[in-house]
Formats: sequence, structure tokens, C-alpha cells
Amino acid sequence: MAAIPAQPDLTLRSYDGDEGTDRHDWAQLVLPVRGSLTLAIAGRENRFGVARAAYVPAGAWHTTIGDRPNRSLVLDVSAADIPAGIADRLASSAFVPMAPAASALVEYMRLQVEDRAHTGEQLVRWVPLLLDALGRERPRPVSRLQATLAVVDNAIGQPWTAALMARHANLSVSRLHEVFRAELGTTPRVWLAERRLARVREWLVHSDRSIAAIATEAGYGDQSALTRAMRDAMDTTPGAYRRQQRETATNIP
Repeated sequence: MAAIPAQPDLTLRSYDGDEGTDRHDWAQLVLPVRGSLTLAIAGRENRFGVARAAYVPAGAWHTTIGDRPNRSLVLDVSAADIPAGIADRLASSAFVPMAPAASALVEYMRLQVEDRAHTGEQLVRWVPLLLDALGRERPRPVSRLQATLAVVDNAIGQPWTAALMARHANLSVSRLHEVFRAELGTTPRVWLAERRLARVREWLVHSDRSIAAIATEAGYGDQSALTRAMRDAMDTTPGAYRRQQRETATNIP
């Protein structure tokens, strides 16, 4: 992966077709200003357009697909420059609706970039304002799902299905899918897969449990099923991920 930018970098980009899968050591915000595109971030895929932002955490595998005319502001910024609380909120949603204050700032930034009128100093000042606007303006309430998500998250290893989640939420399966799309921008299956992988990553790094035990506790049928899931979503294996993360931690001064 390329080196982390010394300071934030802001560019206007258009995406044409499947741009391939990539990851980098810095965080990235994709802010459409015209048209729409599809972005898959660590297994979560969504089509989004103007007035919605996508957040790609540092190190996350992502694929961008532009199948119609589009243009986006793309902000590359060191993860260290994003307050932890805001980073967590953005990462939990990945695709974040922008309230008027954030949209107005993005439009101003677009005009300045198009006119080549912005400076590095200005960009450094814009970044915290944009992050604050996005981080504080949460997506639409998830009250209809909040209790169900908490139940599932606390029993991630259970054999959850959309039907079981719908029963907990007192919704039909079709209505559950509608609410997931409207409030979280994803599906029950994709959300569950991401939560399971998040728990697996946490256990691989912070525990000495065997990979087989972690697979079972996270809801995978066996170690092979977990390995396939990690390869599909992250292009790595549980063992390789554990080694890489521990080597990185060891090499940090």
C-alpha cells in the first residue's frame, strides 16, 4: 500500500466502470457532487449519490464502480487526524446521509477545487469542519432496529436468519429488508456478515483463542467457512491476519 499522505489531499474524480479492489493506509471520504456510483467497503455495498458520503477506513478493502456519469470529491486523510469517536460513527454506517450544513460545505469545497482556488492551509481547516458535520449529523434514527441489532450483536454466534431478526423486530421479512435499506443502507445478511467479521478481527488480535474456536463462536460452521469469508471480504486468512496485526503492533515504536 502507498504511504500515508503527510497532509489531507482533495481531488475531483470520475469513475468509469469497475475500478477494481484496492486498500490504502489512509482513510478516505467519497463525496458525490454529480450522478451516483456503487461502492463496496469491507463487504458492504451500496449505490449512493449527492447528499450522501461514503467513508472508507484505513486498510479497508473497497471496490468502486461507475456505470453512469458521475463526479465526486475524494478526500484522503490520515486516520490519525480523525477523532476516534467520529471515525467509529462513520465506520459503523459506511454510507452517511449529509444534512444541509455538510452539503453546503461540500459544495463550497467543490467550487474551490474546480477553480483551483484552494490552498493546503485551507484544506487543513476544512477537514475538521467536514468531519464534525458528518460525525455529528447521524443517519436517520434506527429505533425500529436498535433493540434487535443489540440482541444479534450480543449473540453473534447464533444461527441468525432474516426471518429470526424480523421476528425479534416484530416486522415481516420484506419490511425488515426495507427498514435495513432505509436506515442502514444495507441488508440483514450483509450487516450480519460484517458484524461477525468485526468480532473475528477483534478476537484474532486481542485473544489467544484458536481460529477454530473463534469461527464457532462467531457463527461460522467451521474454520474453513471463516477462512472463505475472510478471503472473500478481505483477501486474507484468519492466520495471516493475526500474524500481520501482531507483527504491526510489535514494530510500532
